[in-house]
Amino acid sequence: MLMNRIEKAAVNSPARRALQRFYEVPALLRLAGGPLPPGSRAVEIGCGSGYGTRMILDRFRAVRVDAIDLDPTMVARARRRLADRQGRVRLAVGDATDLTSVFGAEDGTYDAAFDFAIIHHIPDWRAAVAEIARGLKPGGVFVFDEVTAHALARPSYRLLFEHPEHDRFTAKEFLAELPRHGLAVTGAFTRINGDYLLGAARKQDPDRG
Repeated sequence: MLMNRIEKAAVNSPARRALQRFYEVPALLRLAGGPLPPGSRAVEIGCGSGYGTRMILDRFRAVRVDAIDLDPTMVARARRRLADRQGRVRLAVGDATDLTSVFGAEDGTYDAAFDFAIIHHIPDWRAAVAEIARGLKPGGVFVFDEVTAHALARPSYRLLFEHPEHDRFTAKEFLAELPRHGLAVTGAFTRINGDYLLGAARKQDPDRG
């Protein structure tokens, strides 16, 4: 589900960028156990204007990132923002629940996957989690920063933004879904009375007992 005009302005505002850069990314780095191993390949769902993609390259130290968004105008903005990273970023318009059609991603393609507050926009959010898990290598990390049903029920959110009305998830429900897809939560916390969930999970190796 695409963001409306007001939410686009909010997520691209200097205040949102500062929060992401100085609070969320450092917290997510700690939860993920630090930067990615050398040579890591990552996927970002809902890349927006590419600010998070740059953080994945610079702070998490991914060597390459596949970044996808449903909104062509945001992908165009990301392409301009990341013009100096040619050869390291592959941008595409498409559905985060089908990375194979967009990037040809086979099972176990990525060392890391990133969700900077986009899964709550996806009506079938469980399918998005399943697709992320499918695309991760065993031992790969899923880094997430999400908005919960608690926040979406607030009058301010309902008035200003547009989100799927059905099957919204609480922090507890989101965390409970991850192990169903072989993702073991390594650390997570909520802030502002459960409105926002930050965390990391590792893809388990089914061949190891």
